[in-house]
Amino acid sequence: MSKSSTLLKAAGAAATLLPAMAAAQDADELARQLANPIANLYSLPFQLNYDEGYGADGEGHRYTLNIQPVIPISLTEDWNLVSRTIIPAISQTDVMPGTTQKGYGDIVQSFFFSPKAPTSGGLIWGVGPVFLLPTGSEEFSADQFGAGLTAVGLKQAGPWTFGTLINHIWDVGGGEDATEIDATFFQPFATYGFDGGWSATLNSELTYDWVSEETSLPINFNVSKVTTIGGAPVSIGAGVRYWADAPDNGPDGWGARVTMTFMYPK
Repeated sequence: MSKSSTLLKAAGAAATLLPAMAAAQDADELARQLANPIANLYSLPFQLNYDEGYGADGEGHRYTLNIQPVIPISLTEDWNLVSRTIIPAISQTDVMPGTTQKGYGDIVQSFFFSPKAPTSGGLIWGVGPVFLLPTGSEEFSADQFGAGLTAVGLKQAGPWTFGTLINHIWDVGGGEDATEIDATFFQPFATYGFDGGWSATLNSELTYDWVSEETSLPINFNVSKVTTIGGAPVSIGAGVRYWADAPDNGPDGWGARVTMTFMYPK
């Protein structure tokens, strides 16, 4: 075989391989950005949770679809404002025996003021206000406006991303009969990124209600992959969750989580 023929074959193989390698690298980078809650990336996550064990007899179950658009806004050369919204759509059966309820929960709206560049030590952080908007259906709403503070801090080192997101919300306004709100949310998380856009995430989502003195604590493990649908990048994932603690008549035992996140890189 001539040298020119060998070179042509090598060039053809490279032409085929390089786009695939570039796509894999792009998928890895997008997965890395998704692991950062305040990344400079427009995204539209859909998160479906299934939980059971509700009600006095433990026979109730609930589906919760969280719609969670993330919108980063450039404020200056050095700062971003990242908007994170959670809109829950809920369907539950036998939480109250023999009945079914469907509707929306209250919206949680967070804003993070965040430097565009990590600190010299590699810390990525953001702080800002958080609001509870009483937009939910009668069965799922606190019927009370809430506000507070939120913060996130994380580091990305090699394939790892680890950090914590926290907020605290108090009720604002309302009369003597209004719902009291005094709740802390604490979410430590760790994500490991594999080649090909795969990642595995372990987190917990602790909520402590200081009014009722009750704790909700699901622990979640999720595996996801960045791929494309119609040429657009999408992350698809699934996993399990376990309720380590919950209020009386709340969820119990194992549940499941399925995620789909549409991404719009700048």
